[in-house]
Order: sequence, then structure tokens, then C-alpha cells
Amino acid sequence: MTRTEVSFGGQTTRVADLLDGVELRKALEGVDAVCHLAGLTRARESLDQPLRYFQVNTAGTLTLLSAMDAVAVPHIVFASTGAIYGSPDHQPMTEDTADAPPHPYAASKMAAELALFAQARTGRLSATVLRLMNVAGGADTDSSRLIPRTIAAAADDSVLEVNGDGRAVRDYLHIEDAAAAFVACFDRMPQQGEARRYIIGSGRGTSVLEVVAAIEERTGRQIRLLHKPPAPEPSTLISDPTRARNELLWYPVCSGIREIIRDSLSVSPRGGENFG
Repeated sequence: MTRTEVSFGGQTTRVADLLDGVELRKALEGVDAVCHLAGLTRARESLDQPLRYFQVNTAGTLTLLSAMDAVAVPHIVFASTGAIYGSPDHQPMTEDTADAPPHPYAASKMAAELALFAQARTGRLSATVLRLMNVAGGADTDSSRLIPRTIAAAADDSVLEVNGDGRAVRDYLHIEDAAAAFVACFDRMPQQGEARRYIIGSGRGTSVLEVVAAIEERTGRQIRLLHKPPAPEPSTLISDPTRARNELLWYPVCSGIREIIRDSLSVSPRGGENFG
């Protein structure tokens, strides 16, 4: 991709391909810090396309780190995933929970993390890694995610397919709380030569059936469920974000499931449906 510059609201946006080191170096000239959000994120898709995930999430991060090193950009905050912890028996999960990436998506993010930590040890980089839980809310139209699929089922009066009994529990994090965590990192960046890692989540668990019930309550529509065979996935994944609260002075303020559903409906393309 050829680098372009786009003006928006008086600010200039530089665009470069994550895998193009030459253009990345040009885009990074004069930059003090990088917030690395680019990547592929669909766990099940990664099982069918593992090389693509390692190319973008791992090799892309290596290309970015090389470009940063070439033009002396000293700070990075990296969006990683709580999926790296796999299916630990002990819940909630903390930064001390053992890594056990269950699919190429998680493994590709973990490999990128290892590269960040190694580069930080050279003394030329300050790195912060955020392992995000299930980010939700906002104008999310990704049909692979539970909340957009459930909103669509309510709007269309279609059947929602659910794996197993619907009691799998996940930790949902509002996109605004996730964004606030990145801001908090830039306010408290480690010194060059240091790298830190935080798990970022609401610290609360919500089951599939509870998500469905919250959307039914908000829309006034009953959602028909089709229970499929259980998928080979963890029954419960919940974070303990205590370290982020203590060190970043960050805490989730709008990650309750009702707040997430209300916000999702207000900005979703399906939010204008005449529910009732």
C-alpha cells in the first residue's frame, strides 16, 4: 500500500501497510509512541488460516518494531488478547495465569508479545501489552460475535444458534473502557528497557443466556434459540484486572452487560428497528 496522508478535523492521518517496512518507516517519522491495534481477531477463522494470522499478527508486528527501531520511536502499547490463557481451571485469570494459547489467533498474538518483550530488553523500547477480554459495544457488526448476532435475531425474528446449553460465561468489556485503558497506558508509560503486561476486562462474567435475556429485555422481543452440540471451548473465562487498577489507575465504568447492550442498540445499524 502506498502511504497517503488524509486530513480530518485539522489532523493529518498517515496510512501505511503493516507489512510494508519502507512505508511504515515514513509514516512513523516524528512519532513519539505507537498504539498498535492492527490485527486479525477471529479465533475460529485462525484454525483454517493459521499462516495468514501469523503473517499479519506476528510478522506484521515484527515489521512495525523494525520500523520503529529504524526511526527511533521509543514507546508502544500493544492490543493483545486474554485468549492466550486458554482454559485455566482457576478463575478469575490474572497476569500470573499460565499461558496456553488454544488456537493460532492466540498463539500469533503471544509470539508478537515475545518480540515486544525481547526488543524492550535492548533498552531501545518501552512496551506495554494489554490482554483484552471480549470487547463489545459500539457499532459492532461482526456477525461472528454473540451480541451483534443476537441483536440481528431480535430484529429479524430469526433463530439464534447457541452452542450447548448457553451457560458458557465470558467477560465482556465495553469498547470505551478498552479505549480508556490505552489512554491510561500512555499516561504511565514504562521507561525504555522495560515491558509490562496487563489483563483488561470487566472482572464480571456473563453467560450466553444472560446476554440473550438482556437483549430480550431491552428490545421487548423473545429470541428463539437453537441449541447446537457443545463446542470445545472453555466454560468460564473471567479476568481479574486488579493490577491495571492499581498501576494504571484504570477501571471499567460502562462494562455492565445492560450498558453494553443499550449502547450497542443505540448505534447499531439494527438499532433503528421498531422493536416491540
